[in-house]
Amino acid sequence: MPAFPQAAKRELANSQLRHNLANATSTIRHKRASVVGELDDWAQLREAGAAIKAHTLSNLDNYLEQFEAAVSAAGGTVHWARDAEEANRIVVDLVRATGEREVVKVKSMATQEIELNEALEAAGIDAWETDLAELIVQLGHDTPSHILVPAIHRNRAEIREIFQREMGKVGAPAPADLTDEPVRLAEAARRHLREKFLRAKVAVSGANFAVAETGTLVVVESEGNGRMCLTLPETLISVVGIEKLVPRWQDLEVFLQLLPRSSTGERMNPYTSTWTGVTAGDGPQSFHVVLLDNGRTNALADEIGRQALRCIRCSACLNVCPVYERTGGHAYGSVYPGPIGAVLTPQLRGTTSEVDKSLPYASSLCGACYDVCPVAINIPDLLVHLRTRVVEEHDWRSKPVDALMSLASWVFGNSKRLAAAERLASLSRLVVGRKGTIGRLPPPLSRWTDARDAPAPAEESFRAWWERTRGGNSR
Repeated sequence: MPAFPQAAKRELANSQLRHNLANATSTIRHKRASVVGELDDWAQLREAGAAIKAHTLSNLDNYLEQFEAAVSAAGGTVHWARDAEEANRIVVDLVRATGEREVVKVKSMATQEIELNEALEAAGIDAWETDLAELIVQLGHDTPSHILVPAIHRNRAEIREIFQREMGKVGAPAPADLTDEPVRLAEAARRHLREKFLRAKVAVSGANFAVAETGTLVVVESEGNGRMCLTLPETLISVVGIEKLVPRWQDLEVFLQLLPRSSTGERMNPYTSTWTGVTAGDGPQSFHVVLLDNGRTNALADEIGRQALRCIRCSACLNVCPVYERTGGHAYGSVYPGPIGAVLTPQLRGTTSEVDKSLPYASSLCGACYDVCPVAINIPDLLVHLRTRVVEEHDWRSKPVDALMSLASWVFGNSKRLAAAERLASLSRLVVGRKGTIGRLPPPLSRWTDARDAPAPAEESFRAWWERTRGGNSR
């Protein structure tokens, strides 16, 4: 996977992708704004969500132990996984112990993060995604590009082609007369998945929230596939990041208002499933929770970076990000795309690869992501923080840039020098900025203008205007 600038350049050349993204993200943005605007106490809800998450992270060790005790008391089993390899080994062993060779899955970013499907396939176990968008991605031999809508980069015509070409290879085929109407596409997916739901004895899920007080897991979704996965199989294995905990059942009252409004633009999710342990004769009779670290304690140790762990995976930041809207999720080289991916992935994976080193720079720092975040993660501050970390860890300082910054310091350190520089900049407009923008600057500034136009200097500086109109006096 190339670094973000190279990957983004490739994706920007795809006009169909840009059209699909612009249409989908604008629709979700408007829906979110409408339902958020209905609540007079949205700001207070946001503060409450941020405070609950911050408190939980500050006391995570205690809440994890409390959660384990509650799950065990309810008849479930808790497994601890330090990294992706350990988590995959636990899940594979649990599935093998049942004697089954397939599982159904309800969408889980944690399992995508650890590449569980690939680990199951290597062990001879088929994993079937049941979320409609995840099914599209899986059948298309693709990867997700959005947190909420993994197939956001596909339009209806492309989905129809995927269904007709691929469904029959792994199950019930798509109808020969399938059209690209949403109702017909959903019906084809429902028919294809129904036999898998009824046949499967093992399910793998994630969780939106885990309640320490009761040992309860929560999944919210819009299609009912999660409900099928969570109730029909005999064995349920839930892979849950340790940051998904909330202390009390009562805390869900806050998050079940924040999440649906921020993600799907709905007042509440059509399906909210909660389960606690095992109940005789009702639902799965064997229940396992795999608590996943995989870099999360490293993020927790960073006093500034840890706020990224407050994320509830709503995707609101993606839908307002001007960078994501043009490049899509694949350019980020991570299961977590967009602004939150740019600050979360380098903390989970480190900054050793070119991809992860480049992610904190995949932003315009416009701040729109912070404005919409339902748990008030200050993503712009985190981006700057991580850029500093990348520079310090990899000595990314550039001698030409250092020289330029030294020159800037010298100019800004004296008012007369600054005034002279302003006059020179205004004169340079005659050469470099006749159209109001600068299309190309020499190195090292070319690294900026290769990707965007720079504004030309003003015809008259504020200092010159003030001297001309006020004579330098404030009267």
